[in-house]
Amino acid sequence: MKFSHHFDPSMLREYDIRGIIDETLHPADALAVGRAFGTIVARAGGKRVVVGYDGRLSSPSLEPPLVDGLKASGLTVLRIGRGPTPMLYYAAVRESADGAAMVTGSHNPPDHNGFKMVLGGRPFYGEAIRQLGRIAESGDLVTGTGDEHRLDITDAYVARLAKDWDGGSRALSVVWDNGNGAAGEVLGRLIEQLPGRHVLLNGTIDGRFPAHHPDPTVPKNLDQLIGEVRSQHADLGIAFDGDADRIGVVDNTGAILFGDALMVLLARDVLSRNPGATIIADVKASQVLFDEITRAGGNALMWRTGHSLIKAKMAETGAPLAGEMSGHIFFAERWYGFDDALYAAVRLLGVLARSGRPLSELRGELPEVVNTPELRFACPEDRKFAIVAEVAGRLKARGARLSDIDGVRVATADGWWLLRASNTQAVLVARAEARDAAGLERLKAALVAELAASGVAAPDFAAPATH
Repeated sequence: MKFSHHFDPSMLREYDIRGIIDETLHPADALAVGRAFGTIVARAGGKRVVVGYDGRLSSPSLEPPLVDGLKASGLTVLRIGRGPTPMLYYAAVRESADGAAMVTGSHNPPDHNGFKMVLGGRPFYGEAIRQLGRIAESGDLVTGTGDEHRLDITDAYVARLAKDWDGGSRALSVVWDNGNGAAGEVLGRLIEQLPGRHVLLNGTIDGRFPAHHPDPTVPKNLDQLIGEVRSQHADLGIAFDGDADRIGVVDNTGAILFGDALMVLLARDVLSRNPGATIIADVKASQVLFDEITRAGGNALMWRTGHSLIKAKMAETGAPLAGEMSGHIFFAERWYGFDDALYAAVRLLGVLARSGRPLSELRGELPEVVNTPELRFACPEDRKFAIVAEVAGRLKARGARLSDIDGVRVATADGWWLLRASNTQAVLVARAEARDAAGLERLKAALVAELAASGVAAPDFAAPATH
């Protein structure tokens, strides 16, 4: 009987495949991902694929059919077991694998899960994911008899992470919040190899995430970490999302360092050894980051939001460092160009230790700006890109200073505001940043006026954050 599978349309996203367990995502979907992705790998001349899974309750039931699908495509599957997504990426590099597939729900709710993939060392996203869906439905599959092997990569991965510690003799006090995510076992071994004093919160891998939701970009999810940093009088706190490809950081006072502020510290360090290098950040990042990259002698490149898009641009430009507001940090200097929050943490600790100063002092030296949080508001799927195009068209006609590489980012004397369509949800995304509160109000008014001209209600502006 010919194999054919239809995915729920909501599952095939821009950067990954994602669904809700027992509603839109079932073991049969995992088998179909394996068959279709295996076909793509095989037709590209590939023979070996690495597979891993995160700590969600549903992941152990999705990994075996994924493996079966890959084997049915004639591939050899290297099964690394449970761990963080970056460990899968590392295994693929170390083993010179032709592809990699991770069962992970990332930072999403406990009843969600999905798949992230790599093909030939490059991110697998966008049209490639849509093509996977078409292949599964058509049944136009490569068929063969593959095999599988267990691969314990954990010790090698931890040793490689620890190898790049470069903090000298200063012993830091660090609080780590694993958030019950997939990095637990790896993180426990890593901190044993790092100097200093380390406190580990929520180290047990538990797919129910009993302590708090595993998304360090949401301030309330850092409350426990902030409290522990303060009570321990620690030098900093570090948190990870559910599969440890995104990082959150708080300084010694408990203040949050958002992704763009963190990138300033990392970029300065990288540029001290790579003068003139390109450093990439997404369109949601503060202008402070781009200005500080330039001030440090780098070539600041603003690019589209999305970890797959950033990774692809990084490979194209040869940039040694890139980052997103969401906490994805990508090192190519001394690393492999993929987003790895554990590795970013090691590099950050080195920067801080060598500075000899409190993290709050380094943060406090950055120019102060006032901004909105990221504002996400519902918009019909068939209108979201059109609305952004309408706004861009009106602004260009008026001669506004703007970037349209990803939505529209408008620069004014007050600062800037951004409007873009989400690639993964039926929402518009907005953000604004100014030098002072009065300027922020003018930027928000300009954004609201443009939305109104396209028949869209204003978003619910929260109290501005300062960083």
